[in-house]
Amino acid sequence: MSLFTPNTTPIFLKEDSDNSRHIARLKELQEQATGKLKDEIAREITLASYGEVGEKNIAFELKNSGMPMCIIHDLHLQHEDLTAQIDYVVVTRKLVFFIECKNLYGNIDIDNQGNFVRSYSWNGRTVKEGIYSPITQNQRHLEVYKQLNRSNKKNLIMRIGFDKCFDNFHKSIVVLANPKTVLNAKYAKKEVKDQVIRADQLIAYIKNAEKQSKELASSEKGMRELAEGILGYHKPIQTDYTQKFEDLISQQTATIIKAEPLQPLAAAKQPVIEPVVEPLPPVALAANDELVARLKDFRLKQSRAENTKAYCVFTDKQMLDLLSKMPKTTDELLGVTGFGPVKVEKYGAAIIDLLK
Repeated sequence: MSLFTPNTTPIFLKEDSDNSRHIARLKELQEQATGKLKDEIAREITLASYGEVGEKNIAFELKNSGMPMCIIHDLHLQHEDLTAQIDYVVVTRKLVFFIECKNLYGNIDIDNQGNFVRSYSWNGRTVKEGIYSPITQNQRHLEVYKQLNRSNKKNLIMRIGFDKCFDNFHKSIVVLANPKTVLNAKYAKKEVKDQVIRADQLIAYIKNAEKQSKELASSEKGMRELAEGILGYHKPIQTDYTQKFEDLISQQTATIIKAEPLQPLAAAKQPVIEPVVEPLPPVALAANDELVARLKDFRLKQSRAENTKAYCVFTDKQMLDLLSKMPKTTDELLGVTGFGPVKVEKYGAAIIDLLK
């Protein structure tokens, strides 16, 4: 009987993530830190853990789908100067789904222009703020994969065929993983509405897309070979997002040593020596006048839109670090002083576009 029973067990080809290792390292650093730095690391752990919970919610849905599929978690792609970090790739017998996970706090409204607006309660009032479209973000990820895959086609005919059929086989989905989030997409266009779902709708969405697809189903062997080919493109991320905290802890330790010099036993009371704080290395702002102007203009517009102070978007000191490191992706932006997951989610893609 088992010879004729199709496999309905999802297979994880890659289940780990850089986020898990990031959180583990942050917890180690938190034990070494003191004062405000300890609190800052605790906040970073909370934000990173929040995103991890969202991804685990999606993993739970996929594991209990009861259908054959191969799953890749936290896929990193690089093609020339383009990079992408994809939360989940799900390969079924007919289709390939690229999933962007959003574990957002608050409720989401999508208007008829495709704009995403988040609303939440804060200090007794309702706050509304625009967020960068996760649909656009995921489409960029899909484009990196497309360019990478296309570059491996041996001849022109194969590339033309690949381009022609690409949209038939590859689907982009944004999944809201927070079960408390209310999604209001009644004014959104159909092509936008069809790409944003809640986590508890994910399996029904995949099954319906499989049913609607007119493509021929591959064998389970073919499905796995395709998934393993996609996983073969994975490039482990090089950026260490905990480095800034490690540097700050080193500075903190050095400051303590400087502030508490050893005293001779019979010496009279010595004056307190203030810790020496090294200034940031100078940045040649003159060479980046136009870029500085654009960043300040972006900061001003965002602060006005959010009815807040400009420095809440990013400070001049954070802008100096931004110009010094010149991140090329939102992942690299997390390594810039003051840019945690929340701020990168809100402003990251737009800032990266400005830097490019």
